[in-house]
Amino acid sequence: MSDRARARTMTGELPTGLLDDGRTFAVLSAATFALKAIFVKLAYAAHPIDAVSLLALRMGIALPFFLWLARRERGEAAEPMTPRLWGGVLLVGFLGYYLSSLFDFIGLTYISTGLERLILFVYPTLVLLIGAVWLKQPVRAKAWGALAVCYLGLAAAVWHDLVQTGDTRTVAVGGAWVFASSVTYALYYIGVGKLASRVGSTRLAAYCGATSCLMVLAHYAATGSPARLGEIPASVWGYAAAMATISTVLPIVLLAEAIRRLGAGRAATFSTLGPVLTIAFSWVILGEPFAWQQVVGLALVVGGVTWLGKSR
Repeated sequence: MSDRARARTMTGELPTGLLDDGRTFAVLSAATFALKAIFVKLAYAAHPIDAVSLLALRMGIALPFFLWLARRERGEAAEPMTPRLWGGVLLVGFLGYYLSSLFDFIGLTYISTGLERLILFVYPTLVLLIGAVWLKQPVRAKAWGALAVCYLGLAAAVWHDLVQTGDTRTVAVGGAWVFASSVTYALYYIGVGKLASRVGSTRLAAYCGATSCLMVLAHYAATGSPARLGEIPASVWGYAAAMATISTVLPIVLLAEAIRRLGAGRAATFSTLGPVLTIAFSWVILGEPFAWQQVVGLALVVGGVTWLGKSR
């Protein structure tokens, strides 16, 4: 029995239930986010729709939730919002929820969800490399070993898709788009690290989410045909709504609760479940093939990212 549980017993307080356990929130956050690529693939299969239109549906539905979250967390900021802070929020929102999401949605038109998730999952290695080149941060020898393991695993995952599709160009193009998504997400992550303590973590996520929603909708209005939204079938709207609620807003809320109960470090350890769950969901729900190359790639990427986290 933990010290906390023993203390509750001594004071006559009931043990914390499963729904109040930070680990439950962390696992649910990883699981709900892992479903995002599944919903994207289901939407693409349900009706011919381009990445920008589908992303616009997702962000349009998510916008009211982000605004509600921003209002709920309005007292969290450690200091008043200044023009400089708002500029940081806009830049981070542009890099993360807008550019990263757009590149990811385009990449998913080419490659499997399993490969997409593993490419995205290597973003900590990009954070490390950007820090080393741009911020002149030293890199330990163990970290270089972890990077090598990660990219060896990524090579195995790419090999899996090449074997399954036999189309080198498609895998290369899709992989490049998702890798660009991972790069922009790494920049977003660095920006969040610099702003979170000043704006508040959940409030920052809400502000970035809301601003990026407006960016996506402006992009769609400028390049798409908003009048044709009525022609999109209900099934695609349903998948977009699932992306917006289950795989966009809900993971943010769940992760915030997990961090509040466990701390950021312990909560982050559960992120390694993400690729495992995405590949499992793609196998069960989408019927994507599952082979030994993917198992090897998954093990190496997850192991390499975990090792990298411990070596830093």
